[in-house]
Amino acid sequence: MEKAIIAIAAALAIAISTIFPAMAQGKTASAAMESIARQPDSAKEIRSTLIISLAMIEAITIYGLLVAFMLIGKI
Repeated sequence: MEKAIIAIAAALAIAISTIFPAMAQGKTASAAMESIARQPDSAKEIRSTLIISLAMIEAITIYGLLVAFMLIGKI
């Protein structure tokens, strides 16, 4: 029974840490493209800020994967 709960927790860790950052990345990219469309002159600054933001959002997914691996290691 304990192994099943750990397996479910690992699955939830992966699911939650994948779904929400994916939605955040989509919203961030959409806002950046809209900003570039409004002010093409500042595209370089917007693009660099977008890449840094996407990297930080992606780190959340990697942390969720790490937690899932740690939970699977307990089985």
